[in-house]
Amino acid sequence: MTSSLRRAELAAFLRTRRARLRPAEVGLPEGGRRRTPGLRRQEVAQLAGMSIDYYIRLEQGRGPHPSRQVLASMARALLLSRDEREYLFRLAGENPPPTRGPSREVPSGLRHLLDAMTETPAYLVDAAYHVLAWNRLATYFVGDLATVPDADRNMIRWTFRQPATGGRWNDAETLRFVRGTVADLRAAYGRYPADPAIRELVTELLGTSSRFAQLWAEHDVAERRPIVKRVPHPELGPLEFECRVLHVQETDQRMIVYVPEPGSATQAAFRRIAERVDL
Repeated sequence: MTSSLRRAELAAFLRTRRARLRPAEVGLPEGGRRRTPGLRRQEVAQLAGMSIDYYIRLEQGRGPHPSRQVLASMARALLLSRDEREYLFRLAGENPPPTRGPSREVPSGLRHLLDAMTETPAYLVDAAYHVLAWNRLATYFVGDLATVPDADRNMIRWTFRQPATGGRWNDAETLRFVRGTVADLRAAYGRYPADPAIRELVTELLGTSSRFAQLWAEHDVAERRPIVKRVPHPELGPLEFECRVLHVQETDQRMIVYVPEPGSATQAAFRRIAERVDL
């Protein structure tokens, strides 16, 4: 992309991001009727701590090359998402600053959604597969995590603590599930290079699990895909369901949902334990 095209794209991007914001969203008074939607240019300049003339030149595609500090200030002023912030930096010819770490705060809407799924086991994990929230049916599969120390609520750590010679490692679906999880963890490792929790998890598993070390050395990078799981549950008997991984884009979290075939014995088993939980 040429320098002039970059400036034009940057100018258009700034204008559209400014137009979508209401003053109340950034803590400013409405200030009466406005001829155009969104913030005024001087309001963005004020929020970003820069001169109005400089900001106007940027929106007109004729300003000087903005520094990383200016880009960061504009990203905060315009309430840019992570993806938008990265795009802003790249438009200006800069590498975006590394994201500190995966979000571990659970939006209230996701908590309500988990609770509303009364006949479907589901739980929420961050990008490093640390379990953040779960519904009551999920406890039949991942245990009562309320009694587990926070540091131990990690799916990948659970997986590779299993005996390396156990029969589960001979199952093709299990191996595919594990391989996909490690590849997804490596993707998170690249997105969050400054996150100590991810680094410590990887370092720990490299030292304690030869199977993890082998998979990690393959350098596969991929997001998780759904698979069909067959589980010999000690109380419910043999179960079969699709393990569906739903990516929550704004927090980079994943909601893992166990989806049975309609009318199946597994669906009936899920309903039985749901009724028991509701008693």
